[in-house]
Amino acid sequence: MDFFFQDPNEVRLPPEQVRLLESCITPLGGGNRVKIFLELTPFMKRPNIEITIINSSGKILAHSSILETMLRKLEFIMHLRESEPGSEYKLEAIVYYQKLPEPSDVQMDLPLPDPMIVDHHSKMFMIPQSQT
Repeated sequence: MDFFFQDPNEVRLPPEQVRLLESCITPLGGGNRVKIFLELTPFMKRPNIEITIINSSGKILAHSSILETMLRKLEFIMHLRESEPGSEYKLEAIVYYQKLPEPSDVQMDLPLPDPMIVDHHSKMFMIPQSQT
């Protein structure tokens, strides 16, 4: 975890300039799991990330939300609800910030403002036939 060993000379970017630098998708044995690696630019304020995996017909097979990550480099496994080895899939990653209303003593139902999307990344990948 490089969070504890950050370079003090590293320039941290404001929310508007935060970007997804790298994404890597590795299918794992069985054909229904994929290992995801994401790397972000250095940031001043912790970003949120939405990750979605979609099949060729547009059906969402996996979705994950990472709220206010402290790490620039993330690695995790996503499980696909349905998988068809040999088919093409799309990973979509959205990096965003959400401004929340200030807390108050009076309870009110306020709608959340739209998130500020700072980066959107799509990447196609395939699960090989031999994974089944």
